[in-house]
Amino acid sequence: MALARRLAAVVGVEHVLTDPAVCAGFATDWTGRYRGSAALVVRPADRDQVAGVLSECQESGVAVVPQGGNTGLVGGGVPHNGEVLLNLTRLDSLGPVDRAARQVTAGAGVRLSALRAHAGDAGLDFAVDIAARDSATVGGMVATNAGGLRVLRWGSMREQVAGVEAVLADGSRVGSLAGLGKDSTGYDLAGGLIGSEGTLAVITAVRLRLVPSVARRATATLAFASTADAVAAVSELRAVPSLTSAEVFYDDGLRLVCAHRDLAPPFPTAYPVYLLVECADDADPTEALGAAVADIPGVLDTALAVDEAARRTLWTHREAHTETVNSLGTPLKLDVGVPVAHAAAFEREIRAAVASGTLVLFGHLAEGNFHVNVVGADDEERITETILRAAAAHGGTISAEHGVGVAKAAWLSLTRSPAERDLYAAIKHAWDPRGVLNPGVLIPR
Repeated sequence: MALARRLAAVVGVEHVLTDPAVCAGFATDWTGRYRGSAALVVRPADRDQVAGVLSECQESGVAVVPQGGNTGLVGGGVPHNGEVLLNLTRLDSLGPVDRAARQVTAGAGVRLSALRAHAGDAGLDFAVDIAARDSATVGGMVATNAGGLRVLRWGSMREQVAGVEAVLADGSRVGSLAGLGKDSTGYDLAGGLIGSEGTLAVITAVRLRLVPSVARRATATLAFASTADAVAAVSELRAVPSLTSAEVFYDDGLRLVCAHRDLAPPFPTAYPVYLLVECADDADPTEALGAAVADIPGVLDTALAVDEAARRTLWTHREAHTETVNSLGTPLKLDVGVPVAHAAAFEREIRAAVASGTLVLFGHLAEGNFHVNVVGADDEERITETILRAAAAHGGTISAEHGVGVAKAAWLSLTRSPAERDLYAAIKHAWDPRGVLNPGVLIPR
């Protein structure tokens, strides 16, 4: 293949993969739901190699799908029609931590766990944390505006980005990694790339803000009779300045997790709803959390972590939901959000929409963000339409943190007007006039 030879001249022959069996591993998402085909897989090592690859592909008229850790859940990083897959995990350089600015420069292929360890060595931390921390990469997290477990306190990826370096489809380099605190010179190109899902340019490096590392944590699981009671509790707990996380899950999901992981549940008695909360501060926040919980009338029981092992167990009750769901089969996964005041009503509507299969529901309650997982349903299309329409009817979103990908591109009209969708298409054309990057993602073909 002529293109493969030209790309090998850019990145080295050993980093152009053409064996169909090898390429198939890159063309399947980790849930097994989205499967496609790649003409070949290219693994560049730096920005200049990315530029060379994109230039060659555009000249050849071949579309390109950028891919990071392949932890996405909407098919946005999977080639579907024989595109070139641009795997960015070799762009894994980490610059020195700038303590004065509390910033660091990370290559697009840096894994979240490595970033947090690097920041920790300097007495700092990276604010965003997700369960896929050992696989998810910085570039993919920026491209999807990932949220995760600590948005309540520090926000999503958008709030952490101080600069972006990227390459356009024709190989042109754009962006800056200066990390300036103030810069009002024109359009915010970096902001345009956050959440763009690889459709506008390929992110090669990011300048990221860091937060102070905290020494002490207080972690507890609270039991409730209903989601409404848990929402009321979150409202009260927001008064605690050190509150970092408020994660909701349910007894049906907890039972599956405990069986899958051979874990004991947090309480000897089962309750309908659980809220995992964590506070983090330099001083021990246990007393402040305990005082706040004591004033919440709907709490039926409390399990407080007394040491790090107990803390990890409480977190496993929540974080192991995803792997447990996958152990049941290939799931239908929906990432939806509504205003927090609507969360209880929306939870009831989700349950009413799932008439077949196994439903596992969990999420980030402080943001009204539910992760809907259904395994074995015989009416997935109806379930998807019902839940996405319900989210929109509540003034919510069809994608709170996973992106649109190919899975939800057809549903964008539920929450974006014709004028907004036309603007999306115009922006796409301005950045990528030949439609080389991630065709079919975010904007339907």
